Amino acid sequence: MTDDVMQLFEKSGAVLHGHFILTSGLHSDTYMQCAKLFEFGDISQKLCEKAAAKIRKYNADVIVSPAVGAIIFGYELGKQLGIPNMFAEREKDGNFALRRGFELKKGARVVIAENVVTTGGSVKEVIELVKRLGGDVVAVAEVVDRSGGKVDFGVPNESLLQIDVKTYDPQDCPMCKAGTTAVKPGSKGLK
Repeated sequence: MTDDVMQLFEKSGAVLHGHFILTSGLHSDTYMQCAKLFEFGDISQKLCEKAAAKIRKYNADVIVSPAVGAIIFGYELGKQLGIPNMFAEREKDGNFALRRGFELKKGARVVIAENVVTTGGSVKEVIELVKRLGGDVVAVAEVVDRSGGKVDFGVPNESLLQIDVKTYDPQDCPMCKAGTTAVKPGSKGLK
């Protein structure tokens, strides 16, 4: 399955090479731009069918995604599973919240859907939000696990593509030392 998913990334132009600032603030020479995957409805459907097959066993009641990047993944995953989806947004204070009338029922079985996991920071924040609201996180699902399986969420973690991409602290980044300019293709501001 990994080869199929990587082929979809390559076909859609979603594997970028250069000098990037990741959502975590780390730098990398490879960026997995899931927005390019979800630009195409047929690719979105194929990916989410694969993801739904992996997480169906958790009997989730709802999908919750961190905004903005994972909204489409969460939507299509919920559609494939026949369950509602909602997304968490950052408030002015930087913390995630459910807005726009979304309400999580106490005891709801939740799968957190994310596009790309590197350090897992956003997913961990959404897990804490769901717990505060009385939900039960039963699994995490992501398109790409860039950590190579190293991130532990305390619940099962299902990825469609698991890769180990080198990341660097900005002060140790060889690309910065070589004088190249880092770009930030993601949606979250720097920390």
